[in-house]
Amino acid sequence: MTQQIPNWLKKRAFLTPSRTALIFEDQVLTFQDTYDRTLSISGKLAAVSIVKGQFIGVLLKNHLDTITILYALQMLGATAVILNNRLTEDELAWQLEDSKSVALITEDSFAPKIAALQAKKPLYSIWTKQQLFSINPIQPNLREEYELEGICTIMYTSGTTGFPKGVKQTYGNHWWSSIGSALNLGISEQDCWLCTVPLFHISGYSILVRSLVYGMPIVLHDGFDEQRVINDISRHNVTIMSVVTTTLTRIVKALGGKNMPAQFRCMLLGGGPAPLSLLDTCAEIGIPVFQSYGMTETSSQIVTLSPENSFNKIGSAGKPLFPAQLKIIDAGGVEVKPREEGEIIVKGPNVTTGYLYREKENAEKIQNGWLHTGDIGYVDEEGFLYVLDRRADLIISGGENIYPAQIEGALLSHQEVFDAGVIGIDDDKWGQVPIAFVVCDPASLITAEELLSFCRQKLASYKVPKRIIFTERLPRNASNKLVRRQLRDLLERGSGQ
Repeated sequence: MTQQIPNWLKKRAFLTPSRTALIFEDQVLTFQDTYDRTLSISGKLAAVSIVKGQFIGVLLKNHLDTITILYALQMLGATAVILNNRLTEDELAWQLEDSKSVALITEDSFAPKIAALQAKKPLYSIWTKQQLFSINPIQPNLREEYELEGICTIMYTSGTTGFPKGVKQTYGNHWWSSIGSALNLGISEQDCWLCTVPLFHISGYSILVRSLVYGMPIVLHDGFDEQRVINDISRHNVTIMSVVTTTLTRIVKALGGKNMPAQFRCMLLGGGPAPLSLLDTCAEIGIPVFQSYGMTETSSQIVTLSPENSFNKIGSAGKPLFPAQLKIIDAGGVEVKPREEGEIIVKGPNVTTGYLYREKENAEKIQNGWLHTGDIGYVDEEGFLYVLDRRADLIISGGENIYPAQIEGALLSHQEVFDAGVIGIDDDKWGQVPIAFVVCDPASLITAEELLSFCRQKLASYKVPKRIIFTERLPRNASNKLVRRQLRDLLERGSGQ
Protein backbone atom coordinates (compact mmCIF):
# COMPACT_ATOMS: atom_id res chain seq x y z
CA MET A 1 0.00 0.00 0.00
CA THR A 2 1.35 3.42 -0.98
CA GLN A 3 1.92 5.74 1.97
CA GLN A 4 0.39 9.19 1.78
CA ILE A 5 0.79 12.48 3.58
CA PRO A 6 -1.52 15.53 3.63
CA ASN A 7 -0.98 18.33 1.12
CA TRP A 8 1.94 20.21 2.71
CA LEU A 9 0.93 23.81 2.09
CA LYS A 10 -2.76 23.25 2.79
CA LYS A 11 -1.91 21.51 6.07
CA ARG A 12 0.52 24.24 7.12
CA ALA A 13 -1.99 27.00 6.32
CA PHE A 14 -4.52 25.13 8.49
CA LEU A 15 -2.10 24.67 11.41
CA THR A 16 -0.47 28.12 11.52
CA PRO A 17 -2.27 30.44 9.09
CA SER A 18 -1.08 33.74 10.58
CA ARG A 19 2.57 32.75 11.03
CA THR A 20 5.06 34.43 8.68
CA ALA A 21 6.01 32.18 5.78
CA LEU A 22 7.97 34.28 3.28
CA ILE A 23 9.91 37.54 3.32
CA PHE A 24 11.18 38.90 0.01
CA GLU A 25 12.42 42.47 -0.29
CA ASP A 26 9.54 44.48 1.24
CA GLN A 27 6.88 41.77 0.91
CA VAL A 28 5.80 39.59 3.82
CA LEU A 29 3.40 36.67 3.38
CA THR A 30 1.80 34.50 6.04
CA PHE A 31 1.14 30.83 5.36
CA GLN A 32 -2.49 31.68 4.66
CA ASP A 33 -1.40 34.39 2.19
CA THR A 34 0.92 31.89 0.55
CA TYR A 35 -1.81 29.29 0.27
CA ASP A 36 -4.26 31.81 -1.22
CA ARG A 37 -1.73 32.94 -3.83
CA THR A 38 -0.77 29.36 -4.64
CA LEU A 39 -4.42 28.35 -4.98
CA SER A 40 -4.97 31.12 -7.53
CA ILE A 41 -1.87 30.11 -9.49
CA SER A 42 -3.01 26.47 -9.43
CA GLY A 43 -6.21 27.59 -11.14
CA LYS A 44 -4.25 29.48 -13.79
CA LEU A 45 -2.00 26.47 -14.43
CA ALA A 46 -5.07 24.28 -14.70
CA ALA A 47 -6.49 26.74 -17.24
CA VAL A 48 -3.53 26.02 -19.56
CA SER A 49 -4.12 22.27 -19.19
CA ILE A 50 -1.44 21.44 -16.64
CA VAL A 51 -2.58 18.38 -14.71
CA LYS A 52 -1.37 15.61 -12.43
CA GLY A 53 1.35 13.34 -13.78
CA GLN A 54 2.85 15.76 -16.30
CA PHE A 55 6.46 16.90 -16.32
CA ILE A 56 6.69 20.71 -16.34
CA GLY A 57 9.91 22.63 -16.94
CA VAL A 58 10.54 25.56 -14.60
CA LEU A 59 13.04 28.29 -15.50
CA LEU A 60 12.64 31.09 -12.95
CA LYS A 61 14.74 33.35 -10.75
CA ASN A 62 14.57 33.60 -6.96
CA HIS A 63 11.27 35.39 -6.27
CA LEU A 64 8.05 34.93 -4.31
CA ASP A 65 6.34 34.04 -7.59
CA THR A 66 8.78 31.16 -8.09
CA ILE A 67 7.94 29.70 -4.69
CA THR A 68 4.18 29.88 -5.24
CA ILE A 69 4.50 28.37 -8.73
CA LEU A 70 6.55 25.48 -7.35
CA TYR A 71 4.02 24.98 -4.56
CA ALA A 72 1.19 25.09 -7.11
CA LEU A 73 2.79 22.33 -9.17
CA GLN A 74 2.96 20.23 -5.99
CA MET A 75 -0.71 20.84 -5.28
CA LEU A 76 -1.71 19.89 -8.83
CA GLY A 77 0.43 16.75 -8.78
CA ALA A 78 2.63 17.84 -11.70
CA THR A 79 6.36 17.12 -11.50
CA ALA A 80 8.57 20.21 -11.66
CA VAL A 81 11.64 19.79 -13.86
CA ILE A 82 13.65 22.55 -12.24
CA LEU A 83 16.12 24.12 -14.67
CA ASN A 84 19.39 25.88 -13.98
CA ASN A 85 19.18 29.56 -14.98
CA ARG A 86 22.77 29.51 -16.20
CA LEU A 87 22.24 26.88 -18.89
CA THR A 88 22.54 27.74 -22.56
CA GLU A 89 19.56 27.47 -24.90
CA ASP A 90 20.87 24.15 -26.26
CA GLU A 91 21.32 22.74 -22.74
CA LEU A 92 17.83 23.84 -21.72
CA ALA A 93 16.32 22.34 -24.86
CA TRP A 94 18.14 19.06 -24.25
CA GLN A 95 16.88 18.75 -20.65
CA LEU A 96 13.32 19.67 -21.58
CA GLU A 97 13.30 17.06 -24.33
CA ASP A 98 15.12 14.45 -22.24
CA SER A 99 12.57 14.82 -19.42
CA LYS A 100 9.65 14.75 -21.89
CA SER A 101 8.28 17.96 -20.40
CA VAL A 102 4.95 19.08 -21.84
CA ALA A 103 5.32 22.73 -20.85
CA LEU A 104 7.89 25.29 -19.72
CA ILE A 105 7.10 28.00 -17.17
CA THR A 106 9.54 30.88 -17.35
CA GLU A 107 9.64 34.69 -17.20
CA ASP A 108 10.18 37.68 -19.45
CA SER A 109 13.73 38.25 -18.20
CA PHE A 110 14.76 35.13 -20.14
CA ALA A 111 13.38 36.54 -23.42
CA PRO A 112 16.47 35.69 -25.57
CA LYS A 113 16.47 32.08 -24.33
CA ILE A 114 12.72 31.81 -24.83
CA ALA A 115 13.06 33.04 -28.41
CA ALA A 116 15.83 30.51 -29.09
CA LEU A 117 13.75 27.68 -27.63
CA GLN A 118 10.69 28.69 -29.65
CA ALA A 119 12.81 28.77 -32.81
CA LYS A 120 13.47 25.06 -32.31
CA LYS A 121 9.72 24.41 -32.73
CA PRO A 122 9.43 22.45 -29.49
CA LEU A 123 6.70 19.94 -28.71
CA TYR A 124 6.20 21.61 -25.31
CA SER A 125 4.30 24.85 -24.75
CA ILE A 126 6.06 27.88 -23.28
CA TRP A 127 4.40 30.19 -20.75
CA THR A 128 5.95 33.16 -19.02
CA LYS A 129 4.70 33.85 -15.52
CA GLN A 130 3.53 37.24 -16.80
CA GLN A 131 1.30 35.47 -19.32
CA LEU A 132 0.06 32.97 -16.75
CA PHE A 133 -0.87 35.61 -14.21
CA SER A 134 -3.07 37.38 -16.77
CA ILE A 135 -5.16 34.25 -17.37
CA ASN A 136 -8.49 33.72 -15.64
CA PRO A 137 -8.19 30.71 -13.32
CA ILE A 138 -10.47 27.69 -13.41
CA GLN A 139 -11.30 25.36 -10.54
CA PRO A 140 -8.17 23.23 -10.12
CA ASN A 141 -8.17 19.57 -9.16
CA LEU A 142 -6.01 19.87 -6.05
CA ARG A 143 -4.40 16.91 -4.36
CA GLU A 144 -5.52 16.39 -0.81
CA GLU A 145 -2.65 13.96 -0.25
CA TYR A 146 0.83 13.32 -1.66
CA GLU A 147 2.04 9.79 -2.32
CA LEU A 148 5.47 9.50 -0.72
CA GLU A 149 6.66 7.43 -3.69
CA GLY A 150 5.42 10.02 -6.19
CA ILE A 151 7.97 12.12 -8.07
CA CYS A 152 7.86 15.69 -6.80
CA THR A 153 10.80 17.20 -8.66
CA ILE A 154 13.44 16.42 -11.26
CA MET A 155 16.81 18.13 -10.99
CA TYR A 156 19.57 17.44 -13.44
CA THR A 157 23.03 16.69 -12.12
CA SER A 158 25.57 19.41 -12.74
CA GLY A 159 27.04 17.46 -15.63
CA THR A 160 30.69 17.90 -14.71
CA THR A 161 31.35 14.88 -16.97
CA GLY A 162 29.24 13.81 -19.94
CA PHE A 163 25.53 14.53 -20.26
CA PRO A 164 23.62 15.41 -17.08
CA LYS A 165 21.06 12.97 -15.70
CA GLY A 166 17.64 13.83 -14.30
CA VAL A 167 17.52 12.90 -10.62
CA LYS A 168 14.11 11.71 -9.44
CA GLN A 169 13.21 13.29 -6.08
CA THR A 170 10.07 11.89 -4.49
CA TYR A 171 7.82 13.52 -1.92
CA GLY A 172 9.20 10.95 0.48
CA ASN A 173 12.78 11.96 -0.34
CA HIS A 174 12.04 15.62 0.46
CA TRP A 175 10.00 14.72 3.57
CA TRP A 176 12.71 12.52 5.07
CA SER A 177 15.39 15.07 4.22
CA SER A 178 13.47 17.64 6.26
CA ILE A 179 12.91 15.22 9.13
CA GLY A 180 16.54 14.11 9.17
CA SER A 181 17.75 17.70 9.26
CA ALA A 182 15.32 18.59 12.06
CA LEU A 183 16.43 15.64 14.17
CA ASN A 184 20.02 16.79 13.77
CA LEU A 185 19.83 20.58 13.98
CA GLY A 186 16.69 20.78 16.08
CA ILE A 187 13.73 23.08 15.55
CA SER A 188 13.00 26.28 17.45
CA GLU A 189 9.88 28.45 17.30
CA GLN A 190 12.24 31.35 16.62
CA ASP A 191 13.88 29.71 13.61
CA CYS A 192 14.10 31.68 10.37
CA TRP A 193 16.12 30.48 7.36
CA LEU A 194 17.91 32.91 5.06
CA CYS A 195 17.98 31.59 1.49
CA THR A 196 20.45 33.15 -0.95
CA VAL A 197 21.09 29.93 -2.85
CA PRO A 198 19.18 29.32 -6.10
CA LEU A 199 15.75 27.76 -5.75
CA PHE A 200 16.57 25.62 -8.78
CA HIS A 201 19.26 23.88 -6.73
CA ILE A 202 18.48 21.22 -4.12
CA SER A 203 19.88 23.38 -1.31
CA GLY A 204 17.30 26.05 -2.17
CA TYR A 205 14.34 23.78 -2.84
CA SER A 206 14.94 21.84 0.38
CA ILE A 207 14.51 25.08 2.35
CA LEU A 208 11.05 25.51 0.78
CA VAL A 209 10.04 22.06 1.97
CA ARG A 210 11.43 22.66 5.46
CA SER A 211 9.42 25.87 5.68
CA LEU A 212 6.19 23.93 5.17
CA VAL A 213 7.15 21.01 7.40
CA TYR A 214 8.51 23.13 10.27
CA GLY A 215 6.19 26.13 9.91
CA MET A 216 9.29 28.30 9.55
CA PRO A 217 9.70 31.65 7.75
CA ILE A 218 12.13 32.05 4.86
CA VAL A 219 13.95 35.26 4.06
CA LEU A 220 14.56 34.99 0.31
CA HIS A 221 17.25 36.89 -1.59
CA ASP A 222 17.52 37.05 -5.36
CA GLY A 223 21.29 36.56 -5.18
CA PHE A 224 24.21 36.68 -2.79
CA ASP A 225 25.47 39.94 -1.34
CA GLU A 226 27.42 39.64 1.91
CA GLN A 227 26.47 43.02 3.33
CA ARG A 228 22.79 42.45 2.60
CA VAL A 229 23.09 39.04 4.28
CA ILE A 230 24.60 40.54 7.42
CA ASN A 231 21.96 43.28 7.53
CA ASP A 232 19.02 40.89 7.05
CA ILE A 233 20.27 38.43 9.66
CA SER A 234 19.87 41.24 12.20
CA ARG A 235 16.78 42.81 10.67
CA HIS A 236 14.74 39.60 10.43
CA ASN A 237 16.24 37.64 13.35
CA VAL A 238 17.58 34.94 11.04
CA THR A 239 18.82 31.84 12.86
CA ILE A 240 20.04 29.56 10.04
CA MET A 241 21.65 30.05 6.64
CA SER A 242 22.90 27.65 3.97
CA VAL A 243 26.35 28.56 2.63
CA VAL A 244 29.27 27.21 0.63
CA THR A 245 32.93 27.97 1.29
CA THR A 246 33.10 30.96 -1.07
CA THR A 247 30.02 32.69 0.38
CA LEU A 248 31.01 31.99 3.99
CA THR A 249 34.46 33.41 3.31
CA ARG A 250 32.92 36.63 1.99
CA ILE A 251 30.62 36.92 5.02
CA VAL A 252 33.52 36.44 7.43
CA LYS A 253 35.61 39.06 5.65
CA ALA A 254 32.70 41.52 5.62
CA LEU A 255 32.14 41.02 9.36
CA GLY A 256 35.69 42.19 10.01
CA GLY A 257 36.02 40.29 13.26
CA LYS A 258 32.53 41.13 14.56
CA ASN A 259 30.20 38.45 15.90
CA MET A 260 26.83 37.44 14.51
CA PRO A 261 23.71 38.42 16.50
CA ALA A 262 23.04 36.19 19.49
CA GLN A 263 20.01 34.47 17.95
CA PHE A 264 22.00 33.16 14.97
CA ARG A 265 22.73 29.47 15.54
CA CYS A 266 23.81 27.74 12.35
CA MET A 267 25.78 28.24 9.16
CA LEU A 268 24.99 25.02 7.30
CA LEU A 269 28.05 24.56 5.12
CA GLY A 270 27.91 22.37 2.02
CA GLY A 271 29.37 22.22 -1.46
CA GLY A 272 32.64 20.49 -0.57
CA PRO A 273 35.39 20.53 2.03
CA ALA A 274 36.20 23.87 3.69
CA PRO A 275 39.74 24.95 4.56
CA LEU A 276 40.56 24.52 8.24
CA SER A 277 41.73 28.13 8.39
CA LEU A 278 38.19 29.33 7.58
CA LEU A 279 36.63 27.04 10.19
CA ASP A 280 39.17 28.21 12.77
CA THR A 281 38.35 31.86 12.02
CA CYS A 282 34.63 31.18 12.39
CA ALA A 283 35.26 29.49 15.72
CA GLU A 284 37.26 32.50 16.91
CA ILE A 285 34.44 34.95 16.17
CA GLY A 286 31.67 32.69 17.39
CA ILE A 287 30.02 31.67 14.11
CA PRO A 288 28.57 28.16 14.49
CA VAL A 289 29.51 26.26 11.33
CA PHE A 290 28.01 22.83 10.75
CA GLN A 291 29.68 21.14 7.83
CA SER A 292 27.52 18.85 5.75
CA TYR A 293 27.74 16.44 2.87
CA GLY A 294 25.02 15.84 0.36
CA MET A 295 24.04 16.03 -3.28
CA THR A 296 21.09 16.26 -5.62
CA GLU A 297 20.64 12.50 -5.30
CA THR A 298 20.20 12.73 -1.50
CA SER A 299 17.72 15.64 -1.55
CA SER A 300 20.17 17.94 0.26
CA GLN A 301 22.51 16.89 3.07
CA ILE A 302 22.70 13.29 4.20
CA VAL A 303 25.63 13.78 6.59
CA THR A 304 25.90 16.72 8.98
CA LEU A 305 28.12 17.61 11.88
CA SER A 306 26.02 17.81 15.05
CA PRO A 307 26.31 20.97 17.17
CA GLU A 308 28.14 19.27 20.05
CA ASN A 309 30.91 18.16 17.67
CA SER A 310 31.25 21.33 15.62
CA PHE A 311 34.58 22.33 17.15
CA ASN A 312 36.20 19.04 18.23
CA LYS A 313 35.75 17.47 14.79
CA ILE A 314 36.79 20.37 12.59
CA GLY A 315 37.18 19.20 9.03
CA SER A 316 34.57 16.46 9.32
CA ALA A 317 31.22 16.44 7.52
CA GLY A 318 29.79 14.60 10.52
CA LYS A 319 27.69 11.48 10.84
CA PRO A 320 24.75 10.31 8.72
CA LEU A 321 21.39 11.86 9.56
CA PHE A 322 19.18 9.63 11.71
CA PRO A 323 17.26 7.99 8.81
CA ALA A 324 20.42 7.46 6.72
CA GLN A 325 23.35 5.05 6.49
CA LEU A 326 26.89 5.38 5.15
CA LYS A 327 29.78 3.07 4.27
CA ILE A 328 33.28 3.40 2.83
CA ILE A 329 34.12 0.62 0.37
CA ASP A 330 37.14 -0.41 -1.67
CA ALA A 331 37.25 -1.09 -5.42
CA GLY A 332 35.90 -4.58 -4.80
CA GLY A 333 32.87 -3.32 -2.89
CA VAL A 334 34.17 -4.44 0.52
CA GLU A 335 33.71 -2.11 3.50
CA VAL A 336 37.09 -0.82 4.70
CA LYS A 337 38.39 -0.15 8.20
CA PRO A 338 38.33 3.27 9.93
CA ARG A 339 40.85 5.75 8.49
CA GLU A 340 41.11 3.76 5.26
CA GLU A 341 40.15 5.69 2.15
CA GLY A 342 37.51 4.47 -0.28
CA GLU A 343 34.30 5.33 -2.11
CA ILE A 344 31.45 6.82 -0.08
CA ILE A 345 28.14 4.98 -0.50
CA VAL A 346 24.90 6.07 1.18
CA LYS A 347 21.42 4.71 1.80
CA GLY A 348 18.20 6.11 3.24
CA PRO A 349 14.65 7.28 2.51
CA ASN A 350 16.00 10.65 1.33
CA VAL A 351 18.11 8.97 -1.38
CA THR A 352 16.77 9.05 -4.95
CA THR A 353 15.09 6.01 -6.40
CA GLY A 354 17.11 6.59 -9.58
CA TYR A 355 17.71 8.69 -12.66
CA LEU A 356 14.93 9.50 -15.10
CA TYR A 357 14.87 7.07 -18.05
CA ARG A 358 18.38 5.79 -17.18
CA GLU A 359 18.02 2.14 -16.28
CA LYS A 360 21.64 1.25 -17.06
CA GLU A 361 23.01 4.01 -14.81
CA ASN A 362 20.49 3.10 -12.11
CA ALA A 363 21.76 -0.48 -12.07
CA GLU A 364 25.35 0.73 -11.83
CA LYS A 365 24.92 3.53 -9.31
CA ILE A 366 22.22 2.14 -7.00
CA GLN A 367 22.74 -1.39 -5.69
CA ASN A 368 20.57 -2.90 -2.94
CA GLY A 369 19.44 0.61 -2.07
CA TRP A 370 23.02 1.91 -1.73
CA LEU A 371 23.92 4.93 -3.86
CA HIS A 372 27.52 4.87 -5.10
CA THR A 373 28.49 8.54 -4.93
CA GLY A 374 31.85 8.46 -6.70
CA ASP A 375 33.28 10.54 -3.85
CA ILE A 376 36.34 9.51 -1.85
CA GLY A 377 36.55 9.74 1.93
CA TYR A 378 37.08 7.90 5.17
CA VAL A 379 35.45 7.58 8.58
CA ASP A 380 37.32 7.79 11.86
CA GLU A 381 37.00 5.38 14.76
CA GLU A 382 33.87 7.16 15.97
CA GLY A 383 32.15 7.07 12.58
CA PHE A 384 32.70 10.71 11.56
CA LEU A 385 32.99 11.18 7.80
CA TYR A 386 35.86 13.08 6.20
CA VAL A 387 35.30 13.83 2.51
CA LEU A 388 38.50 13.99 0.51
CA ASP A 389 37.45 14.59 -3.08
CA ARG A 390 35.71 13.27 -6.16
CA ARG A 391 37.17 10.01 -7.41
CA ALA A 392 37.29 11.51 -10.90
CA ASP A 393 39.36 14.45 -9.61
CA LEU A 394 41.99 12.33 -7.86
CA ILE A 395 45.56 13.08 -9.00
CA ILE A 396 47.97 10.14 -8.87
CA SER A 397 51.55 11.40 -8.94
CA GLY A 398 54.41 8.93 -8.66
CA GLY A 399 52.02 6.42 -7.07
CA GLU A 400 50.86 8.94 -4.43
CA ASN A 401 47.23 10.04 -4.17
CA ILE A 402 46.77 13.81 -4.24
CA TYR A 403 43.40 15.37 -3.47
CA PRO A 404 42.86 18.76 -5.16
CA ALA A 405 40.66 19.93 -2.27
CA GLN A 406 43.60 19.70 0.14
CA ILE A 407 45.78 21.91 -2.05
CA GLU A 408 42.91 24.34 -2.57
CA GLY A 409 42.44 24.54 1.20
CA ALA A 410 46.10 25.41 1.68
CA LEU A 411 45.94 28.16 -0.94
CA LEU A 412 42.70 29.57 0.46
CA SER A 413 44.32 29.92 3.86
CA HIS A 414 46.51 32.68 2.38
CA GLN A 415 44.92 36.04 3.17
CA GLU A 416 45.34 37.38 -0.39
CA VAL A 417 43.75 34.38 -2.12
CA PHE A 418 40.04 34.76 -2.84
CA ASP A 419 39.50 31.48 -4.70
CA ALA A 420 41.54 28.49 -5.84
CA GLY A 421 41.13 25.46 -8.09
CA VAL A 422 43.49 22.56 -8.73
CA ILE A 423 43.68 19.95 -11.50
CA GLY A 424 46.19 17.30 -12.49
CA ILE A 425 48.02 17.39 -15.81
CA ASP A 426 50.01 14.65 -17.51
CA ASP A 427 53.71 14.44 -16.69
CA ASP A 428 56.31 12.17 -18.30
CA LYS A 429 58.15 11.54 -15.04
CA TRP A 430 55.38 11.36 -12.41
CA GLY A 431 52.35 10.40 -14.47
CA GLN A 432 50.44 13.44 -13.21
CA VAL A 433 51.30 16.63 -11.33
CA PRO A 434 49.02 19.28 -9.79
CA ILE A 435 48.68 22.82 -11.07
CA ALA A 436 46.67 25.57 -9.40
CA PHE A 437 44.43 28.38 -10.63
CA VAL A 438 44.21 31.27 -8.20
CA VAL A 439 42.01 34.36 -7.89
CA CYS A 440 43.49 37.23 -5.89
CA ASP A 441 42.61 40.84 -5.19
CA PRO A 442 43.33 42.80 -8.41
CA ALA A 443 45.47 45.16 -6.35
CA SER A 444 47.55 42.31 -4.91
CA LEU A 445 51.25 42.18 -5.80
CA ILE A 446 51.74 38.59 -4.67
CA THR A 447 53.75 36.41 -7.04
CA ALA A 448 53.44 32.79 -8.03
CA GLU A 449 56.73 31.96 -6.33
CA GLU A 450 55.50 33.49 -3.06
CA LEU A 451 52.38 31.32 -3.18
CA LEU A 452 54.43 28.23 -3.98
CA SER A 453 56.69 28.99 -1.03
CA PHE A 454 53.57 29.32 1.15
CA CYS A 455 52.34 25.93 -0.07
CA ARG A 456 55.69 24.31 0.75
CA GLN A 457 55.11 25.25 4.38
CA LYS A 458 51.74 23.52 4.46
CA LEU A 459 51.97 20.59 2.04
CA ALA A 460 54.19 17.62 1.35
CA SER A 461 56.55 18.36 -1.52
CA TYR A 462 54.74 16.11 -4.00
CA LYS A 463 51.48 17.98 -3.32
CA VAL A 464 52.89 21.45 -4.03
CA PRO A 465 51.55 22.73 -7.38
CA LYS A 466 54.07 22.71 -10.19
CA ARG A 467 52.56 25.90 -11.53
CA ILE A 468 50.36 28.77 -10.33
CA ILE A 469 48.05 30.38 -12.87
CA PHE A 470 46.39 33.66 -11.93
CA THR A 471 42.91 34.25 -13.33
CA GLU A 472 40.05 36.69 -12.75
CA ARG A 473 37.50 34.04 -11.82
CA LEU A 474 37.04 30.29 -11.58
CA PRO A 475 34.31 28.35 -13.38
CA ARG A 476 31.68 27.28 -10.86
CA ASN A 477 28.24 25.76 -11.37
CA ALA A 478 24.98 26.90 -9.78
CA SER A 479 25.84 25.28 -6.46
CA ASN A 480 29.23 27.01 -6.46
CA LYS A 481 31.07 23.76 -7.06
CA LEU A 482 34.21 24.07 -9.12
CA VAL A 483 33.90 22.77 -12.70
CA ARG A 484 37.38 21.34 -13.15
CA ARG A 485 36.97 20.38 -16.81
CA GLN A 486 36.61 24.10 -17.58
CA LEU A 487 39.93 24.73 -15.82
CA ARG A 488 41.46 22.51 -18.47
CA ASP A 489 39.88 24.74 -21.09
CA LEU A 490 41.50 27.76 -19.39
CA LEU A 491 44.86 25.99 -19.52
CA GLU A 492 44.49 25.16 -23.21
CA ARG A 493 43.64 28.79 -23.97
CA GLY A 494 46.79 29.88 -22.15
CA SER A 495 44.93 31.93 -19.53
CA GLY A 496 46.96 33.47 -16.74
CA GLN A 497 50.69 33.58 -16.24
